[in-house]
Amino acid sequence: MKTRDSYFDNAKFLLIILVVFGHLIRSFIDNNEVMLHIYKFIYTFHMPAFILVSGYFAKGFRKKGYVGKIAKKLIVPYLIFQGIYSVYYYLIQKQDKIELNPLDPQWSLWFLLSLFFWNLMLFLFTKTNLKTALAFSFLLGIGIGYVDFANNFLSIGRTFVFFPLFLIGYYMKRDHFYKLTSVKGRTISILFLTFTFSMYFFLQFDFEWLFGSKPYSAFGQEIAASALIRSSFYVMTVASTLSFLAIVPQREAFFTSWGTRTFYVYLLHGFIINGIRSSPAVEWLDDYQSIAIYAAAAIIVTFLLSSNFVKTWTEPMIELRATSLKRKWKSLQQT
Repeated sequence: MKTRDSYFDNAKFLLIILVVFGHLIRSFIDNNEVMLHIYKFIYTFHMPAFILVSGYFAKGFRKKGYVGKIAKKLIVPYLIFQGIYSVYYYLIQKQDKIELNPLDPQWSLWFLLSLFFWNLMLFLFTKTNLKTALAFSFLLGIGIGYVDFANNFLSIGRTFVFFPLFLIGYYMKRDHFYKLTSVKGRTISILFLTFTFSMYFFLQFDFEWLFGSKPYSAFGQEIAASALIRSSFYVMTVASTLSFLAIVPQREAFFTSWGTRTFYVYLLHGFIINGIRSSPAVEWLDDYQSIAIYAAAAIIVTFLLSSNFVKTWTEPMIELRATSLKRKWKSLQQT
């Protein structure tokens, strides 16, 4: 009996491709205007959309054992991969020493820490009404920029900056997504995304504003203008995120099943991406014509890391169980 909603699996699959694609082209945005604009565009909504969808599925946070369950699902893999990535970077980047600091998330692992904290924050924010909770979350997201230590340390910056998206997702109902994907909703969304993409060719700004990981002082100012800039990005981010979710297919597609394993792709694709960044590829694939190659590579990487083979051998580290591996072992014994 089918219990999963194809829409959300479709959304997660498309988003994880954008995550991989964004990380693939990161090495080339400094010297390539086209890639820089594409990079800014997808960073406006790809992680915010992941965060919003995660909030939607956090509705059971009050259930007994929920906190322990998400701690096992998020914090334990975080610690495991924090160590693995630390050793990996030491080897491929030829660092002087291995940096084993669990309080400073390696690369994309910040999402696991923040996701854990967002779930905990629901206990406080859901004690009040929706409007108050959302208003307070946005004010905190804006205000945290004035705190200099709110950076990558424990992912504090991103946790507060992106929490409003998680909260919006938590309060959304399935009907809201149905309305988003109506003919009218999709038409407006396509027009808005087209406008946003076009606008980025004329709007100049530091792309790291989209990361939410740095205080305002890192951008050279701490005046009121910084709050206005972040507020503007909030408007663009929320609108772009909802617009993207509006164009996601509702029905099951050939790629839907891959969307069930985005956690594997998210945790593992860093090994491939950073391997590419340390290879000669960064020298001969730096022109805008290579965008098609990177898009194809992102799809291939996502497909491979979503495969049964990868799930079987990495499940013990990622989900702390070896169901697929035991099944594989029994199958081999029977042959």
